[in-house]
Amino acid sequence: MAHHETEVLVVGGGQAGVAMSEHLGARGIGHLVLERDRIAERWRTGRWDSLVANGPAWHDRFPGLEFSGVDPDGFASKDQVADYFAAYAEKIAAPVRCGVEVRRVRKHVGRPGFRVETSEGTVDARHVVAATGPFQKPAVPPVVPRDAGLLQVHSSSYRNPEQLPAGAVLVVGAGSSGVQIADELRRSGRTVYLSVGPHDRPPRRYRGRDFCWWLGVLNKWDAVAPPRGAEHVTIAVSGADGGRTVDFRALAAGGITLVGMTRAFADGRMRFAADLRDNIAGGDAGYLAMLDEADAYVARNGLDLPEEPEARAFGPEPDCVLDPLTELDVATAGVTSIVWATGFVSDYGWLEVDAFDEAGRPQHARGVSTEPGVYFLGLPWQSRRGSSFIWGVWHDAAYVADHIMIQRSYLAYPGVADPLRPRRPSTGAARPDHDTACTVTTTGAA
Repeated sequence: MAHHETEVLVVGGGQAGVAMSEHLGARGIGHLVLERDRIAERWRTGRWDSLVANGPAWHDRFPGLEFSGVDPDGFASKDQVADYFAAYAEKIAAPVRCGVEVRRVRKHVGRPGFRVETSEGTVDARHVVAATGPFQKPAVPPVVPRDAGLLQVHSSSYRNPEQLPAGAVLVVGAGSSGVQIADELRRSGRTVYLSVGPHDRPPRRYRGRDFCWWLGVLNKWDAVAPPRGAEHVTIAVSGADGGRTVDFRALAAGGITLVGMTRAFADGRMRFAADLRDNIAGGDAGYLAMLDEADAYVARNGLDLPEEPEARAFGPEPDCVLDPLTELDVATAGVTSIVWATGFVSDYGWLEVDAFDEAGRPQHARGVSTEPGVYFLGLPWQSRRGSSFIWGVWHDAAYVADHIMIQRSYLAYPGVADPLRPRRPSTGAARPDHDTACTVTTTGAA
């Protein structure tokens, strides 16, 4: 691929890139998808061994294909999810080229479109879709020095308990990842401390329905912005062990010591904020509010769903909440490792266009950037709450593809020459780059 021309270049071959390819192809828009590794590589190698999807298989999928070998109410393993996207890309004949890294994107001078520099040559594209998703660069707060004598790993590099040296573990972050990792470590026999910040703690199931169903019928998936003050609040929900409601009291009763937000480290001591009880209470309040909304919906619509009064019964507050630790001598406690389940930050250093604010965040409206011809896909809250979920990114991709179609119509105006657009619109799926499709090796049934 010394040089290539395409109407749309999609950067990233994960769930966002595959969804974008389907919608572009259905509209007859020529395109090429470049993926630096394999399709859905983050699901294969950027997750811990026991990870499963946080949504049931009937919900967390694209409309055109069901999961094979997974109960609709079950939770697909990480490898099953990766295989699903590889199978989907094959199903739609997505023009994906694997093993090609995009290193630089710049606007052409004096003509529309972009010059894209890759590890295998250059590409000229009329439009560029950044479909690299929100999980680009691990975010590790600069709290503990690297020479502190503790093994520090981000959740994206954690694989299993055997990976860590013998000793106790501090897990920082109580969203989906932190909770599951802490519980796995505790089950392996480790002493575990879990640092808990503000969080949203929905019920996994209530009155016979998964919380994904409740978010749907209550129109919560369609919220266009997080509640004020909750922009960075994590969601504590898990599909592990068949899917259970995250209960911090139960985690403490099982042997995990809960602490507040991690604040500082000095003289061998980790210091925590005195906010643990408030954080637990805040999660409980959101949980109960959702049960109230669900009950009101059932009554209003006359649904025959079983009552579940026990869902409102909380166990006693554990000692670690009643009398929380504010500091921990890591040597005395035997802590040898820290797992940072603290999320990710974006990295668009390769995209050299005027589409970012002072903090480097994409400036866009529903994925349409402030730089004409550049689009984003797979961002949290891109158009609504569901945007960064598997099914949500598929719908966002449809909107971006429609916008590209509208731009095509303007460029088709007589007298406007666009060398990267076919002179006659295609009436079927456009696969001009089918010869670049990568070979996909799956790890199991998809």
